[in-house]
Amino acid sequence: MSFVRRVCLILYSGLLAVSCAMVSEGAIVNVMVTVENLAPTNSVSFAPLRVGFSNGTFDAFNINTTATAPIVSIAEGGSGSAWFPAFQAAEPNAILGTVGGALFPGATASQTFTVDSNVNQFFTFASMVIPSNDLFIGNDSPTQFRILDSAGNLLVQQINQNASQIWDANSEVAIAANAAFIQGGINANRVAENGLVAFDFSELSVFNGLTTGAGYVFSNSALTANTNIARITFTVTAVPEPSSIALVGISGLALVFRRFRKNSTSAKT
Repeated sequence: MSFVRRVCLILYSGLLAVSCAMVSEGAIVNVMVTVENLAPTNSVSFAPLRVGFSNGTFDAFNINTTATAPIVSIAEGGSGSAWFPAFQAAEPNAILGTVGGALFPGATASQTFTVDSNVNQFFTFASMVIPSNDLFIGNDSPTQFRILDSAGNLLVQQINQNASQIWDANSEVAIAANAAFIQGGINANRVAENGLVAFDFSELSVFNGLTTGAGYVFSNSALTANTNIARITFTVTAVPEPSSIALVGISGLALVFRRFRKNSTSAKT
């Protein structure tokens, strides 16, 4: 057997093995996450939305418990400086990221993530509500939102948040001079509150009439428990499977091999 023929057969066998292996894996999909600030004009804004696609293990906080470092890093500063490392430590295969920047009333931001739906079917999110000292939105249970099945089909179209779903970490006393997103406020200053995580948006009244970092004067008057403040929506598109690429390669090699045999036969005759 000639050298070229041996190479073709080796590559053909290798691509066939890769193809068979890839076909058995779960669906790889692109998930576009879009977040909208639905709050009334001059009302609450949001720090960048921190998100994770996971297997449902990482639990950042629980109602009626003391806020731990991961959720405090979201609630008090919006950075997620402790949230991301804790998430990654709990779930090394999780897909983590950020959607948008500061989101003012009426604004929208989107980001696309590539997710293996056989591994990371659950969605977790957290964002600081601003202005505030320690308010945030997010899901208490890590398995609350199973947005994908193992085949990559979308199970949840959107997540809605209203004012009654604003969490208070109760880790920092609500003092306007120490709040984030208030002109002249020094967010690094804080007075420990030592409370328990609970639903509570009432302390937003502390910031009524103050000028925000975006330049608008904050008003809490239009916020009621049922006021819609945020919506997160999902769109899924398929990612071309590696197995398809492998099959194309196999077909191409098969064509080359057939032509090689034909040319070899012609040369002999």
